[in-house]
Amino acid sequence: MLQWMTSGESHGRALTAIVEGLPANLEVDKEEIDRYLALRQSGYGRGARQKIESDRVEIVSGVRDRRTLGSPVCLQIVNRDYANWEAYMSPYGADTSARRLTRVRPGHADLTGLRKFAQTDARNILERASARETAARVAAGTLARMYLRALGIEVTGYVREAAGVADEREYTFEEAAATHSRPLFMPDEALMRRAMESIDRIKEEKDTAGGIVEIRVRGVKSGFGSCMSYGEKLDGRLAGAVMSVQAIKGVEIGLGFAAARRRGSAVHDEIYSENGRFVRHTNNAGGIEGGMSNGEEIVLRAAMKPIPTLMRGLNTVDFETGEACRAATERSDVCAVCACEIIVESTVCFALAQAVSQRLGGDNMEEVKARYDLLP
Repeated sequence: MLQWMTSGESHGRALTAIVEGLPANLEVDKEEIDRYLALRQSGYGRGARQKIESDRVEIVSGVRDRRTLGSPVCLQIVNRDYANWEAYMSPYGADTSARRLTRVRPGHADLTGLRKFAQTDARNILERASARETAARVAAGTLARMYLRALGIEVTGYVREAAGVADEREYTFEEAAATHSRPLFMPDEALMRRAMESIDRIKEEKDTAGGIVEIRVRGVKSGFGSCMSYGEKLDGRLAGAVMSVQAIKGVEIGLGFAAARRRGSAVHDEIYSENGRFVRHTNNAGGIEGGMSNGEEIVLRAAMKPIPTLMRGLNTVDFETGEACRAATERSDVCAVCACEIIVESTVCFALAQAVSQRLGGDNMEEVKARYDLLP
């Protein structure tokens, strides 16, 4: 079965992803992985860290002459900032008294992690809990994107809301895909400018902002997922994968919560037979019915909370003394919703590739393609 694992700390030597279960003979494009890593670092409202890191992937194993071998693929992204942190982060001996963090940040993993893992320095928690880890997810997710694309499945996305400015229009797949060249990944120029102005005001107030991203998938044939084993429901798997991304607090598919406010006649996608094919003229279900893909576009949205590290700090306590104080500040973004879109998009790619791989099997891409082509 296709599976992955990431490792690495925010200011450690490197981030690593190991992907196991990819068939042999999948064509791998390192430049495409680097492009998505660059997109993850882009977007209006990002912080100073992005000026230090310029992420590039190194393919350590599992690929020869741009094709997978069928063995585990190891990807590595070196942290350039490690040179400034080696004295404090080295696994071979480090000054752990320096840059120690005890003023725990509300909304972060600091306090709960300190108690759970019996630590006295929140740096031992935040280094892994940091969204820096998602660079490895994007690298692995781009491999999954290549696997899906080889079958004719495409994945894209855009920012639907940022810093309190929402876009309620519906866009085509192509319109959504074209947003990645824009500073805030929003299709509507006027709304994007309003959102950017809102981010500027929030930055001046030393605060942070969140947003909503929408992911679109086309080309998925019907029947992926299951209504028989509830752990294999496709919507459950996608939602669970997306909820594992740092800062995500809500996921909806198709109409999502809006379906609760409508009558059934305005929610369920009616079915017709046209030219020997079953078709739907609406897609309120977001491409998934009964836990299975139904052949329509998969539509998924994710809500990102504001980043919990505020430059002005929030009220908290010092974990060591118990005294009231202001939360510690780390180098941070004001709004990272564009990064969130790329991360969620990549996470959806991998979760979907897992469901596809589970159904199709296959030791090489020729087998996988042949099996996919046989599906109705």
